[in-house]
Amino acid sequence: MSQQAEADKRLTVTHWGTYRVTTDNGVLTAVEPVEWDRNPSKIGFSMPGAVQGNSRVRRPAVRLGYLQGKPANREGRGKEPFVEVSWEQALSLVAAELRRVKDAHGNQAIYGGSYGWSSAGRFHHAQSQLHRFLNQFGGYTASTNTYSIAAGERVLPHILGDLDDLQRQHTHWPVLAEHCELFVAIGGLPLRNAQVNGGGANDHALDHWLQTLRANGCRFINVSPVRNDLAAVGDADWLALRPGSDTALLLAVCQVLIAERLVNQDFIARCTVGFERFAAYVQGEDDGEAKTPEWAASITGLEAETIRQLARQMAQKKTMINMAWSVQRARQGEQAYWALVAVTALLGQIGTPGGGIGFGYASTNLAGAERRRFSGPRMPAGRNAVSARIPVARITDMLLHPGEHYEFDGQTLTYPDIRLVYWAGGNSFHHHQDLNRLIDGWRRPETVIVHEQYWTAQAKFADIVLPATTSLEREDIGSASNDGFMIAMRQHLPPQGEARDDYAIFSALAEKLDFAAQFTEGHSARGWLERIYHESRPRAAEDGIQLPDFEAFWAQGKLEYAAPDVPQILLKAFRDDPEAAPLSTPSGKIELFSAAVAAFGYREAPGHAYWHTDEQNAQQEQRQRWPLHMLSSQPRTRLHSQYDHESVSQQTKINGREPLWMHPQDAAARGIGERDIVKVFNDRGALLAGVHLTEDIRPGVVQISTGAWYDPLNAQENRSLDKHGNPNVLTTDIGSSRLGQGSTAQTCFVEIARFNEPLPEVTAWLPPTFVAFAEEQEFAASNLSGE
Repeated sequence: MSQQAEADKRLTVTHWGTYRVTTDNGVLTAVEPVEWDRNPSKIGFSMPGAVQGNSRVRRPAVRLGYLQGKPANREGRGKEPFVEVSWEQALSLVAAELRRVKDAHGNQAIYGGSYGWSSAGRFHHAQSQLHRFLNQFGGYTASTNTYSIAAGERVLPHILGDLDDLQRQHTHWPVLAEHCELFVAIGGLPLRNAQVNGGGANDHALDHWLQTLRANGCRFINVSPVRNDLAAVGDADWLALRPGSDTALLLAVCQVLIAERLVNQDFIARCTVGFERFAAYVQGEDDGEAKTPEWAASITGLEAETIRQLARQMAQKKTMINMAWSVQRARQGEQAYWALVAVTALLGQIGTPGGGIGFGYASTNLAGAERRRFSGPRMPAGRNAVSARIPVARITDMLLHPGEHYEFDGQTLTYPDIRLVYWAGGNSFHHHQDLNRLIDGWRRPETVIVHEQYWTAQAKFADIVLPATTSLEREDIGSASNDGFMIAMRQHLPPQGEARDDYAIFSALAEKLDFAAQFTEGHSARGWLERIYHESRPRAAEDGIQLPDFEAFWAQGKLEYAAPDVPQILLKAFRDDPEAAPLSTPSGKIELFSAAVAAFGYREAPGHAYWHTDEQNAQQEQRQRWPLHMLSSQPRTRLHSQYDHESVSQQTKINGREPLWMHPQDAAARGIGERDIVKVFNDRGALLAGVHLTEDIRPGVVQISTGAWYDPLNAQENRSLDKHGNPNVLTTDIGSSRLGQGSTAQTCFVEIARFNEPLPEVTAWLPPTFVAFAEEQEFAASNLSGE
């Protein structure tokens, strides 16, 4: 066997990169990025300490109060110690509770919470495993859309098409490098976001392509409150607009294009519907207020002439306009994407090599990659017999308000009455907004069951915690759409403690619940790997990829697909012939006015891109009390909250707290200096953070990364100070609008004061207290007998 083949046997795939691992007697000693990765992520260097560290869940554990009171005891979540039990006890308890809830309340009373990101492997993907298990158990209440981009996911099908499909069709970077003259990055193009991918990640190429575009003469404009959002291009122009005002800016650009006759009328006539209705609104015919640059200047904080010149430059150049996902994570976030579609449609450059529209360049390591779209093997999840599903960002609403009605994307729906939450993969205490409100809701269901690798806040707030393996402790196949690689992920380490993979856990539960044969179909984990690999071969062939048989692939260790034969240009076929290649919208064209959305009767979404003055006024009132606008960005040192407890993330902390960026002008007014510890607060909660002063952020705005593990000063108190710096203690848990019901984390106002008290110790990464349960034998006997 060649030296390269031996090296490829040490490969593992993560969401942030592919690495070769070195082990010694069952201990992970080192990781190194693969040689083909042009800008490898440092996150991987946290893996040795994390996988083997003190924060691992090593044995099944049950909250003491739950053992004593079972479903009647809920208030102790997050406050009480745990009892470590045997796997037999834990599985019997879980199976009995699933059966009880199903029999007493129906499958709709089970919420199958999972948010992915637990593994880049195609088989040991916790979300797929959980959904397959619950589907075969009779179904469950599910969630729809994402925290990342729900507002966009809901509005775009009405006006342009499915967002997931659009992102996979984005114009390839080499095409832009050859043709693009102006790249307008609304929300920037942050390298930190492009470290990760929903599946595996291999070659981090964003920095390379940004440098290539710039060297070829492309000019970049960063439209963001934070200069660092486009740090990779040092001479990018910076338009430091106010957070949440992107829609107003784009409407004003549309007004200039219309008023100065810069609209591509041929494209509008062939490829869009509703221009007249939209133009009437922009010109003020509907409400008496033209959306001019002067109108937008007072909203955005930009000069009117700057806005006017921006519109003219867009019309004069081959212009790509991309909007980061973060922009739509705000109140009325849907309208920002609708306004982006409007601007690019009026410019008429959609479907051209050098211009058009983007929704995800740099948001992950996916959009624009010159790779084939083949996603790799898939684990069949089956069909959910329960039709109920909620917008994922409305979890707390569901838990607090069972039976209440809510409006969502033209429907009036009812929140189900959830009695049991089953979570495998993901961490709601990272993703969800207004954590204190979430805690209130989290204590409403009768039982919370979690599969976890680490003692996160979600695990500490659960009733039953089952220890799960990491990707290094099992076999899998690493692959992702637009990634271009398939990796044989061998098991490199024995499971830590008594950890089991999710498939083994669900197989054992299915055995206790009498559907093991249906769930496993007679396959071991290795058997499933072989099956899903072989089932993917016809799909690969459709995409021009000839996969070898499984044995050859596993021996080889790595496959790389050739680049596509024809470079990809987003919506080129539609532009060339809208009749032959229609969009998936009701009209088959770009809908500048949507009759379907207008028919919903939502004041905040009248059927076209819209600036909601009532929302603007409400936010201005909030600023009177909380004068600083807090943005919560994706971190550069971890994926979401993963590996916050290890070296790469720890090196960036300030006195153990998450860093917060602040303009010197705002700091001076509050007597705050560099690296001071501050209290950040509003009427939802308070946290501690360490200050970094910089002029690369707009005055009146502060920024802190998400992902610091929630760490209450006193878990026994409601609304306790978070001593570590989790911004979701402060963010709003209100839907973006009735149209999308997405996350609104970026619409958040706070005040900041220097923290002069003794600093409390950060304990976020410590396991909970464990105690012995004197009645353990009695408990085991009663549950094993089904009582």
